[in-house]
Amino acid sequence: MFRSLIWKRSQAASSTVTMSSFSQRGNERLLSEAAGSHSRDNKILVLGGNGYVGSHICKEALRQGFSVSSLSRSGRSSLHDSWVDDVTWHQGDLLSPDSLKPALEGITSVISCVGGFGSNSQMVRINGTANINAVNAAAEQGVKRFVYISAADFGVINKLILGYFEGKRATEAEILDKFGNRGTVLRPGFIHGTRQVGSIKLPLSLIGAPLEMVLKLFPKEVTKIPLIGPLLIPPVNVKSVAGTAVKAAVDPEFASGVIDVYRILQHDH
Repeated sequence: MFRSLIWKRSQAASSTVTMSSFSQRGNERLLSEAAGSHSRDNKILVLGGNGYVGSHICKEALRQGFSVSSLSRSGRSSLHDSWVDDVTWHQGDLLSPDSLKPALEGITSVISCVGGFGSNSQMVRINGTANINAVNAAAEQGVKRFVYISAADFGVINKLILGYFEGKRATEAEILDKFGNRGTVLRPGFIHGTRQVGSIKLPLSLIGAPLEMVLKLFPKEVTKIPLIGPLLIPPVNVKSVAGTAVKAAVDPEFASGVIDVYRILQHDH
């Protein structure tokens, strides 16, 4: 009788483990199917997808299984990496809004990496006018979410490249106005990683990675110290920026508004 009782308890435990394993596998399958469906439903357009940050965003979005297209003045990326063939490349100019419309067909999310330097008027046009055109076109097309790669506030340095920050902040305001809680602005500082210029690969992380490790140990409050504070903003890896941008583009629960470098670092790879 005692042996019989032990056998019955053993069988019950085995059954419980089996049912538990079955339930766990079922949950994993449902989560996998949901993720797959989620991926199929999202089509991302990366503006400036052949640039340094843009190319990493394209790669990250593809890695997560999303449909990815890109628009830039030069069109297809000059890189010879395998991922390039998986992106739909469009050639267009954001200063000519009509060239953007064909690329927006069927798009659910837009990520803009468009930016540049030059004279003050040029910087306002590139960082401001061009992106504002994209924001308005995306809103008119019914795009669900808009993500913008902006820049951290560097205090006095801002005045040296006034047009750059004037354009950036004007674009941010337009996104928050047109997209509200469906718009996200990322404000990284120095973005490090491997930057390819032609056939040359620049290892920006040789400088950026050690600085990031040291500066992120300091409390955020030190960046508010007059003059020197903004110089203490930690650099961030380009993969972290890419991962955060893609999450903001596809996850309706991701925080909207301005995301500073410290929140981007939380998504570090």
